[in-house]
Amino acid sequence: MLLHQTRDCFAKEFTHNRLQSRNSLSCCNTPGTRAECTRLTGHSRTPTVVFLFQNEICVSQLLIRKNHPLDPWLSAADVALRTLFATPLAAEVSPAAAVTEAALQPEERRLSGALMRVNHVGEVCAQALYTAQATVTRDAGLREHLREAAREETDHLAWTRARLDALGAHPSVLNPLWYAGAFALGAVTASVSDHVSLGFVVETENQVSAHLGSHLQRLPADDLASRAVVARMKADEERHAAQARAAGALELPFAARALMRAAARVMTGTAHHL
Repeated sequence: MLLHQTRDCFAKEFTHNRLQSRNSLSCCNTPGTRAECTRLTGHSRTPTVVFLFQNEICVSQLLIRKNHPLDPWLSAADVALRTLFATPLAAEVSPAAAVTEAALQPEERRLSGALMRVNHVGEVCAQALYTAQATVTRDAGLREHLREAAREETDHLAWTRARLDALGAHPSVLNPLWYAGAFALGAVTASVSDHVSLGFVVETENQVSAHLGSHLQRLPADDLASRAVVARMKADEERHAAQARAAGALELPFAARALMRAAARVMTGTAHHL
């Protein structure tokens, strides 16, 4: 049911039909109902919705606010829940759609499934990384850039999940752990400075690109669908790294890069099986 705020600040309904459950939304814009709203709430200026349930009146006041400090974190929580527990939807058709699914041998199917599970974990982490950085940064332009990158990574998330389904493989059972770790790293680097945050993006994307290149060598030759997805993802990750570098990324010290590589090895090695 669509609602909007009227000039007298009361919620106005677009339909007066009762729902099948005998619930309905009554308007506080009529004299009689407005008086009842005033009686129940003690004032008449707060936007109020009256729900009728089994002929009993329950008043729910609408909280109309703007730029609440918790909004970015609530949005980040929404992204986390959708990434971990919802079926991702791609804005662009998967590169695998134009390729005929191959009849792989069981061993080949298991290998492709394991590699695509690792790639899916990488996209889960990408969602966490970009979301954390966009949440923490105070630069509106950078925030929009990070959100746009996250939207593109959502396509990758959906494509890799579709390949897992097609191969009969499952996502990593440790995805919540991977997400939490990547989110924490993204939030920490973004809190230091935007340049450090972008430097972390560059190094992450460089390592992911190299990782995807190794998968192109390991994937079964007949699994053209998975190979098409991985090749497209590799090109996108390289573009994201170039964009972050152009935006002023700071090159991370060798120790930080080495630590990131070590953490990536642990993650990919575990996700290959779990």
